[in-house]
Amino acid sequence: MALDSFNFEKYFDQVAEAEPITYVGYVTAVKGLEIMSKGPVAQIGEVCTLKLPDGNSLMAEVVGLNDSTVRLTAYGDTTGIEVGCEVVGSGKSLQVPVGWSLLGRTINAAGKPIDGLGELVPETYYPVIAPAPDSMKKPLINRRITTGVKAIDSMLTMGKGQRIGIFAGSGVGKSTLLGSIARNTNADINVIGLVGERGKEVPEFINNDLGSEGMKRSVIVVATGDEPSICRLRAAQVCTAIAEYFRDQGKDVMLMMDNVTRFAKAQREISLSNGEPPAQNGYPPSVFDAIPKLLERTGNNDKGSITAFYAVLVDGDDMNEPIADTVRGVLDGHIVLSRKLASAYHYPAIDVLASVSRNATDVIGRTTRKAVAKTRELMAIYQNNAQMINTGIYQKGNSKSIDDAIDFHDKVEEFLKQERDEGFSMKETLDMLSALTEIELPETDYEENPLEAEKLAASGNAE
Repeated sequence: MALDSFNFEKYFDQVAEAEPITYVGYVTAVKGLEIMSKGPVAQIGEVCTLKLPDGNSLMAEVVGLNDSTVRLTAYGDTTGIEVGCEVVGSGKSLQVPVGWSLLGRTINAAGKPIDGLGELVPETYYPVIAPAPDSMKKPLINRRITTGVKAIDSMLTMGKGQRIGIFAGSGVGKSTLLGSIARNTNADINVIGLVGERGKEVPEFINNDLGSEGMKRSVIVVATGDEPSICRLRAAQVCTAIAEYFRDQGKDVMLMMDNVTRFAKAQREISLSNGEPPAQNGYPPSVFDAIPKLLERTGNNDKGSITAFYAVLVDGDDMNEPIADTVRGVLDGHIVLSRKLASAYHYPAIDVLASVSRNATDVIGRTTRKAVAKTRELMAIYQNNAQMINTGIYQKGNSKSIDDAIDFHDKVEEFLKQERDEGFSMKETLDMLSALTEIELPETDYEENPLEAEKLAASGNAE
């Protein structure tokens, strides 16, 4: 074979990426989560390899520097590490393999497959830690996205590129809701991060909540609660990097992370072990710096979109605890799941009146807005007078608005309920909203960009 016809490109790439100088240090101490070594020459975030006495190796990441002392945290159990173990620097920060071969796969925080389906064949690598898109160049959110959940698509409509939080205590239905969205959304690709979950919940989510159909167009990143804090921290950033790759391919990506609270707690563990003093409720300042840096990476760019759902586990159902409050201030809305509704077997247990989608008015038509306003108004009237109504103090006929709210209550409750295996198109949801409120919706309200459709229709009529 002639040399000029042989493809040397992959070999050139390997030579270009090779590090001719190896920087080596050695372990001097291990204290809890932290490994200290003398050298190597390294930078914060660099991935190193620890060579163990039994011949195995352990991946670790540089999290602190103090003179010639390098502080690392391991991506695994520190059992077996001895003073004097070699620490070899890579000169690189963590990168994740990306490509279309990721679809249908489950990987860990280091980007390695854990589903037993063989090795990945990546198209390229993306940095796990990356800056957010330039805010001045982000396209506006003006296109609607379908989740398949009636309560969201009608009352809390989401736009492509919007980021919203799902706030709830434990056992109220966050995973079930995320699984329903993953199965029924009209986004091109799902990227799902399970951060700090119990080990048994991972296969349950994949098999029961996501299902085989949802899995075909999904990538799952897992770091269970028993894994080191660096794994839980990086898992959130790995799934964000994968979503960024597909967005750069021009796709509409649905990113779902369960949950941000455990990401914040992992950052707290690393920061405290590195000597950072606690500040608000035991959380060091670096935690409140890390949250917006993670969340701002999603949204639209000039190629595609990342619509994001971030589950937030609120301690003791306190919606104002520090992490929940910080996340709510960064995102474009919040969905509150109610334990009271879940106890009454009202699923999804979305408290509509306590929830808000800040981009809803940008992606729904004017007539749909009137239907939503009427629904929320009657729900609020009923809620404000529920005690009088339920105890029999209120006598029907004393107030027309309360009478209307009572007549409306059972209908709207039925409309907002949905079984786990049900999914609805946007047209089906809007048809049901129209029937519920007795407000006829024009054809333009069914378009992906209703406001633009209204302008086009108006200009056509004017001509």
